[in-house]
Amino acid sequence: MSAELPYNLFSQHLREKFGEKVFKVTLDAGFDCPNRDGTRTWGGCTFCDASGSSAQVSPPSTSLSEQLEVGMAGWRRRFGDKARKFIAYYQAFTNTHAPLDRLREVYRVGLEHPDVVGIAVGTRPDCVGEPVLDLLAEMSAQKYLWVEYGLQSAHDATLLRINRAHTVEEFIDAVRRTQRRGIEVCAHLIHGLPGDTPRMMLASVDLLARLGVEGIKIHSLHIVKGSVMAGQYLRGEIPMMSQEEYVGWVADSLERLPWEIKIHRLTGDALPHLLIAPEWSRHKLQVLNAIQQEMRRRNSRQGSALDVLKC
Repeated sequence: MSAELPYNLFSQHLREKFGEKVFKVTLDAGFDCPNRDGTRTWGGCTFCDASGSSAQVSPPSTSLSEQLEVGMAGWRRRFGDKARKFIAYYQAFTNTHAPLDRLREVYRVGLEHPDVVGIAVGTRPDCVGEPVLDLLAEMSAQKYLWVEYGLQSAHDATLLRINRAHTVEEFIDAVRRTQRRGIEVCAHLIHGLPGDTPRMMLASVDLLARLGVEGIKIHSLHIVKGSVMAGQYLRGEIPMMSQEEYVGWVADSLERLPWEIKIHRLTGDALPHLLIAPEWSRHKLQVLNAIQQEMRRRNSRQGSALDVLKC
C-alpha cells in the first residue's frame, strides 16, 4: 500500500516487486483490429484515431527492437542510472490479432531483452483463443506478464454504439480463461461514453470487482482528431463531462473496488496535437490531484463502499 494515496497504485506494486522504479516503453508492432479489418466489422471503435491510441515515441515503421531501445534511452535521459528496469508494453491496436508465429516473433523482442522485466499485452477479449492464451502462459513463466483487455463499458448497447463488435459476455469469458492460466488481467473502462449514465458506469465497475480482475485503467472519454466521434462531437451529438463530474465518478468507482485490484491509471493521455476535448484532460497531474483531494474530502479510500457493506 502506498502511504500517501487512498488507492492501490500499480506503479508502487512494481516498485515493491522489483525493488526500484520500473519504466514502461510503449511499442507499436503494426497490428490491426478485428473491428477495423473486416474480421468482425469495419471502421474501428468510434473513439479511436488512426494511431490505435498508441503513445509510442517512435513511428510504427521503426523496428520493434529500435522502438524499445529508443524508449529506454528516453527514460535514461530523464532519470539517469535510475532507469534500469523496463516494461515492454505492446499497446497499439490489438496485439494478439495475428498468427502464432508472428506473435512469437513480436513478443521475443521484449522477452529476450535483459533490461525488460515485464511484458504487457494490450488486446481485445475476442482475440484470445486457446492457442494464444497458451503462448501468453508460456511467456508468463519467463517474465512478469499481464494482459490488458478493453471493455470500456459493461453494457452491450453501449458497445454496439461505439462499434466495439464484441459483447460483455465475450469479455467475461476471456477474463475467466486468462485467469485460469494464472495470468493477470487489467481491464480498461472509459467513463462518459455516449449513452452510459453514471449508474451504468458504476455497474461496469461492479462487474470488474465481481470478476476479480487484478488491475484496472479508467479514463474519461476523449474526442480526438480522425475519430468518428470527432464529427459527432462537432455536430453537438456528444456531451462532455466536466472535470468535477469526472473526479466524482472516479471517486465513486474507487470506493466500489476491492483494495486488491491495482490501479494502473485514473486519467488518459491523448496525444496533445490530436485532442479536441475535454480541454481539462490535458492537465493530468491536476486531475489526479483532484481525485486524491476528493477521496480525502470524503475521508474515503479504495474499497470503502465495500467495507461498509461488510459491516
